[in-house]
Amino acid sequence: MQYDAIVVGGSFAGLSAATYIARGRRAVAVIDAGAPRNRFAAHSHGFLAQDGSEPRAILSAARAQLGAYAEVSFLDATAIDARAVEGGFAVVLADGETLEARKLVLAFGLSDVLPEIPGLRERWGRSVLHCPYCHGYEFSGQRLGVLHTAPHSAHQAMLIAEWGPTTLFLNSKESPDEATREELLRRGVSIEPAPVLALEGDDGAPVRLTLGDGRHQALDALYIAAPTRLNSALAEKLGCAIDDGPLGPIIRTDADKMTTVPGVYAAGDIARAPHSATWAASDGITAGVALHRSLVFG
Repeated sequence: MQYDAIVVGGSFAGLSAATYIARGRRAVAVIDAGAPRNRFAAHSHGFLAQDGSEPRAILSAARAQLGAYAEVSFLDATAIDARAVEGGFAVVLADGETLEARKLVLAFGLSDVLPEIPGLRERWGRSVLHCPYCHGYEFSGQRLGVLHTAPHSAHQAMLIAEWGPTTLFLNSKESPDEATREELLRRGVSIEPAPVLALEGDDGAPVRLTLGDGRHQALDALYIAAPTRLNSALAEKLGCAIDDGPLGPIIRTDADKMTTVPGVYAAGDIARAPHSATWAASDGITAGVALHRSLVFG
């Protein structure tokens, strides 16, 4: 069977795109590897009418609602290859099955590349966080920290200070220039130069940072602007242009979320910065509507 569209990725962006394609009465297949980026978080905040909901519960409900459309097919699988073929595109799954469609939506998501500090990965999405707008309100007025991972970490610390008293942990990285240090101090941000060796403490309790000089410092939340990587090489294999974003690669798209390859769209965190579930869903809608209109008028 040749589909009108294949959506690679079944999280906020992919399901939103597929919903609008299906509502346009076009056959769409959703390929989902089942590893959404926010699976480590207990709650999703700021998403309209879903504030505080568990991310997988939101996706489960969305998938169930999308499944009510007869035009939709779901494949719990991983897409490993894609190429242009006559009349559209072919997508190859890990089990060797090949699907074809006239158009593609790439929404396979990102992964965060976390520092190799003992105890950090286990707390990711709970007390080690990346977005204050997603998770900052719940830690208002508490002890906050920012781990230096890139030159913009100082800017992140200035922002985090809006939610509570903040310490910038340089983790042996170069100290900010004098003007940046003065601005940090003006905003009440403390600067800790010592390396962070480990994170300790019971899950759900305050985090205790072990510093390189033997001292310990307790925090309620530690923020990291972690580098990111694309979860799939499909965009590169298709020839889509990829740009350097503030945290990692971003697939280049136009206002309709079409990539530089005609007929291939990209939505969600892989095609924008900054990131949030709301932005991902919005971009998915944009891609889905634009794709449908291209089927009608193309």
